[in-house]
Amino acid sequence: MASGIKGLAKDTVIYGLTNIVSKFLNWLLAPFYIRVLADTAEYGIVTNLYAWVSVVLVVLTLGLETGLFRFMSTEDEPNRVYSTCLRILSIAVAAFMIVGMVFVGDIAAFIGHPGNSEFVAIFIVIVSLDALMSLPFAYLRYEKRPLRFSFYKFLFVGLNILFNLIFLVLFPYLTKQGYTLPSWLYTPGYGVGYIFVSNLLASGIEALAMAPVFRPALQARFDRALVRRLTYYCAPLVLLGLAGNFNKMAGQILIPKLFSTPEEGMSMVGLFGGNLKISVVMVMFLQAFRFAYDPFVFSKMKAKDAPTAYRVAMNGFVFFAVVIFLFVMFWMDLFKHIVRPDYYSGLIIVPYMMLSEIIFGIYYNLSIWYKLSDRTYFGAIFSVIGLIITVSMIVWGVPRYGIIACAWAAVTCNSVMLLLSYILGRIYHPIEYDTWRILLFLTISALVYQVGMGMTAHTVPLLLLKRTLWLVVTAVILGGSLLVPQAWSKALAKIRSHT
Repeated sequence: MASGIKGLAKDTVIYGLTNIVSKFLNWLLAPFYIRVLADTAEYGIVTNLYAWVSVVLVVLTLGLETGLFRFMSTEDEPNRVYSTCLRILSIAVAAFMIVGMVFVGDIAAFIGHPGNSEFVAIFIVIVSLDALMSLPFAYLRYEKRPLRFSFYKFLFVGLNILFNLIFLVLFPYLTKQGYTLPSWLYTPGYGVGYIFVSNLLASGIEALAMAPVFRPALQARFDRALVRRLTYYCAPLVLLGLAGNFNKMAGQILIPKLFSTPEEGMSMVGLFGGNLKISVVMVMFLQAFRFAYDPFVFSKMKAKDAPTAYRVAMNGFVFFAVVIFLFVMFWMDLFKHIVRPDYYSGLIIVPYMMLSEIIFGIYYNLSIWYKLSDRTYFGAIFSVIGLIITVSMIVWGVPRYGIIACAWAAVTCNSVMLLLSYILGRIYHPIEYDTWRILLFLTISALVYQVGMGMTAHTVPLLLLKRTLWLVVTAVILGGSLLVPQAWSKALAKIRSHT
């Protein structure tokens, strides 16, 4: 069990570093876009379209990533599972591209961009490529090859940045210097379109580079008998993923429709999205953990120490998530400079959004019961309930209270899903977590947060130092009680015996 947890920790670190660096590099593009694009309306197009892409991608992947881990861990021929999943996904992607291109104008009008059908067409291809590459990336995770996984991720990020610099900096500079570039290579005034073209080129090259990862699937046979089992297992995951991802993107999609003018709506989306960047540290940690956790969970399905491994993994997640939360909040005087001063009025959403990510991470840990027991339809039910809560609170709350209602909705939605999963998990597939220990840990952490945020000092550096020392002491004391409770109890017993 110890080696499994060490492997989980090592892979989480590698995936985490990959995720942190790649997301940071992509994050740097945001202020770059703001400076090179003509106006905020163009940047609004970028924000809104990427939010839609995130939602569509969940549906298009058909839940096959989780299905791949589930059946490759139990079948005698893992590559046969990979082959079957990839061929199913290829058919879905081809159908999506054909239908999307035929009705691109109608799709553009539906999502609120009637004059930008060309941009939507580019995104249809981008989504198709990203969906197709999702299974090779999952296969690398199953094979426990995080370094190769990281290489392909960095390849995309590097190419995307390079093409952005070429189209948005180099070519405009050459044009101003009097050089004439072929119209097929560069068209002045295309503006925001080159952001999407850069993404398309980077995704295309990444897909070609990953050709060797596709080979095991192409060499294995298609298993028709497996299709029915995959459908039964994965179909609820599609609904689960759609509802879950829309929960995360609901604010960026719905906010523009809840204000009297499009300009005001876009301004509020910018305020909300800008401050979300501060909470990206928690999002990156959660995503890194999930990348490592999925293959870890299914590899432990038949192990005798599986319940203990899941319990330890849960404790580790809660500890590190809370430490990250406290670190970001205690250093907010520094982190707030990620955005401009005119965004500071939206800082109020940051603690709520980070808290919602912690709650979702705990829910994600709990969710293994319905994945291991093949009751994934429960996940879909939870997500639909969460979606109803999120949309209702946003539609009702944003016109009355502003963007803070989106943060309230995120916390409420994830809390309800966590509670439902915990209650039903105890009935259908009980796993003995350190529930009361975790609740006590979270309660004390909340008090630590209140004390830390209430600290004052004459200078910002001194305030940060005081809060950091407070955090270190808290992490040592509470971390020991949660991560190594037996060793901690013995140490306390020795101290009591000497006193």
